[in-house]
Amino acid sequence: MTDDDRRPRSVYSVGDEPEVQASLANERTALSWIRTGMALVAGGVALATLASFGDLPLVIIAIAGLASLGGTALGIWALVSWRRTERALRLREPLPHPSALPWLVAGVVAVGLFLAGFAAFQAIELAR
Repeated sequence: MTDDDRRPRSVYSVGDEPEVQASLANERTALSWIRTGMALVAGGVALATLASFGDLPLVIIAIAGLASLGGTALGIWALVSWRRTERALRLREPLPHPSALPWLVAGVVAVGLFLAGFAAFQAIELAR
């Protein structure tokens, strides 16, 4: 197979072949981000399914939707990040910074804090 046969051409048509280990590490990283995105989507589906069986608050359905959307965004970001990094490797440029990690951490912290507050509110309401 020649370089011209590989897709996306915007990646494989520039620069020189990088070290195999670096390229495979980039691919493994992208696959890990995709796996994390799939876990978020699966969690969203599980929450939505659970909410359909019981009389759960609307907030659970909203979190299910946010998890699914977040997983979708993470999958798209994985592809974009793989492309940016592979091009940088081929052009012998500095590697781009991991831009999704701070967003993912902030999202997890925000949802965790929100759910902790929601649970505390529910407990106080039940105690009355």
